[in-house]
Amino acid sequence: MRQLIRFLLVIFIFKVFAMPAYPALKGGLEYQIPIDYSKLNESELEEKANFYYNLAVKSESLTDEMTAALNLYHMLAHKNPANTLYKIKLGVLYDTIGKDRFAKGCFFDAIGIDKTNPEPFFRLGEFYYKRTFYKRALKMYRIAYRKGYVQHYDTLYKMGDTCLKLGDTRAALKYLKLASQLNPTQELSEKILQAELSDNLNKEYYSDTRIRLED
Repeated sequence: MRQLIRFLLVIFIFKVFAMPAYPALKGGLEYQIPIDYSKLNESELEEKANFYYNLAVKSESLTDEMTAALNLYHMLAHKNPANTLYKIKLGVLYDTIGKDRFAKGCFFDAIGIDKTNPEPFFRLGEFYYKRTFYKRALKMYRIAYRKGYVQHYDTLYKMGDTCLKLGDTRAALKYLKLASQLNPTQELSEKILQAELSDNLNKEYYSDTRIRLED
């Protein structure tokens, strides 16, 4: 019975918004009724938030699932502001719908809460990578790597791919091969081959340049 009452309270909160998504997109929820967060069960809210989160990240539009996930994670972040995961997931949701300022704000908030956590640095790397700011992306990936993501496939792959985009073929091969040790795939094998071909071309170019300079 208590679980039902809590669930109905959450649904009621959603329905009291004239524009459910608007307060969240403003960077914070502007509740129309006072809420005693201590009365809400965090684990139950988090379970519902995760459910809507997994649906929301599959779309790049402001769906009902996205609205629900944003609202729930704002509640959770308000209830437990020391939890970096809530800030990170809010950042991912805002990033998904292209709200850049709010996405970055959430990731930096998470870093401010716990500078030892590699996840928000990785997410910032993803944020910059998606927008083709590859130097910034690589900087964030490297920080995530140094802070513990040495066996994190996505970090290693993205570091290798970003290095390749920036022309650093030697570093690209290093990280792509490390990623391949964790999860060898055909796509990754082709990426490594591409990096090797580029590296050989670079070596030939610099070798020819040196010979010409010596002559």
